[in-house]
Amino acid sequence: MKINTILISVFTLFCSALNAQTITPITSNINAGFRGLSVLDDRVAWVSGTKGTVGITTDGGLNWKWQQVKGFEKADFRDIEAFSDKEAVIIASGSPAYILKTSDGGLHWETKFEKTDTAYFLDAMDFADAKHGFVLGDPINGKFLLLETLDGGDSWNPVKNAPPALKDEAAFAASGTCLRSEGFLAIVTGGSNSRMLMSPMEDMVWVDKGLPLTNGTPSRGAFSIAFGKHQTIIVGGNYAKDKLPDSVAYVIPGAKAKFKSNTPVIGPAGYQSCVEYIKGNKFLSTGTPGTNLTIDGGKTWVKVDNTSYNVCRKAKRGNLILLAGDHGKLGIFKF
Repeated sequence: MKINTILISVFTLFCSALNAQTITPITSNINAGFRGLSVLDDRVAWVSGTKGTVGITTDGGLNWKWQQVKGFEKADFRDIEAFSDKEAVIIASGSPAYILKTSDGGLHWETKFEKTDTAYFLDAMDFADAKHGFVLGDPINGKFLLLETLDGGDSWNPVKNAPPALKDEAAFAASGTCLRSEGFLAIVTGGSNSRMLMSPMEDMVWVDKGLPLTNGTPSRGAFSIAFGKHQTIIVGGNYAKDKLPDSVAYVIPGAKAKFKSNTPVIGPAGYQSCVEYIKGNKFLSTGTPGTNLTIDGGKTWVKVDNTSYNVCRKAKRGNLILLAGDHGKLGIFKF
């Protein structure tokens, strides 16, 4: 009895510590759906979404300057990469597929890539550094579209050896985080199969690993991947049935990880479209059913907010963590 009482007390304290970490909503006064989010530091962040909408904050998310990119009022900008308060790159999913860049804080945007072929659907973008970046798109002729830039987004070309795709396999343009560059490239997929594809950046040689996340239909699979200090975490699920909590998180432990299993003891509460590494053993994930947090490397997750968001991102240089979602929803995560 004493042991059970101690365990219950420890778990209660654990949940209380997690729930003390909250998300503060931000008033945006704009009705656009956001999936692109790039947090540069504790002051500067950019967000992008539907209706050609782009926003920038220079005070840590408290106030935003909004614009509708001229000529792209119907575009859905699913991902954005910021380099400063002046320079950023955005990708438009759907047809036509576009990559645009600004060097003056959004006053002018230049088209750097354009495809009117309906086979092109851009899903995500990530940069290894200010010059070297990649854009991932859905498969064409049995291979994922993978574009590369070596000049900060001014020019884009297909890589020489794009990753092979299985029949009816795809990537999700849900948060821009199904693609990560961490000294190597990592892609997670869904649809007919859930896989992780990995390759060195300089010499494209792909290896793949099947993932036990829910899959088999266009709405299911792996949506996002994040690399931590001691483990890698992948999240996903079924966005068409977003309350289902089964098979939505997968953990790949490193040599020094304390939690050695691939399956969480308590997983996130439903479908998650994005996961982000915070620090130590702490990861944040979010999706339409709410936001979840783990402080033990993916072993145990606790829901910290019920609001629907699509993406959560931490500052590349700093501690600011922002979230963005549909209907102009924005939030700041305090930890």
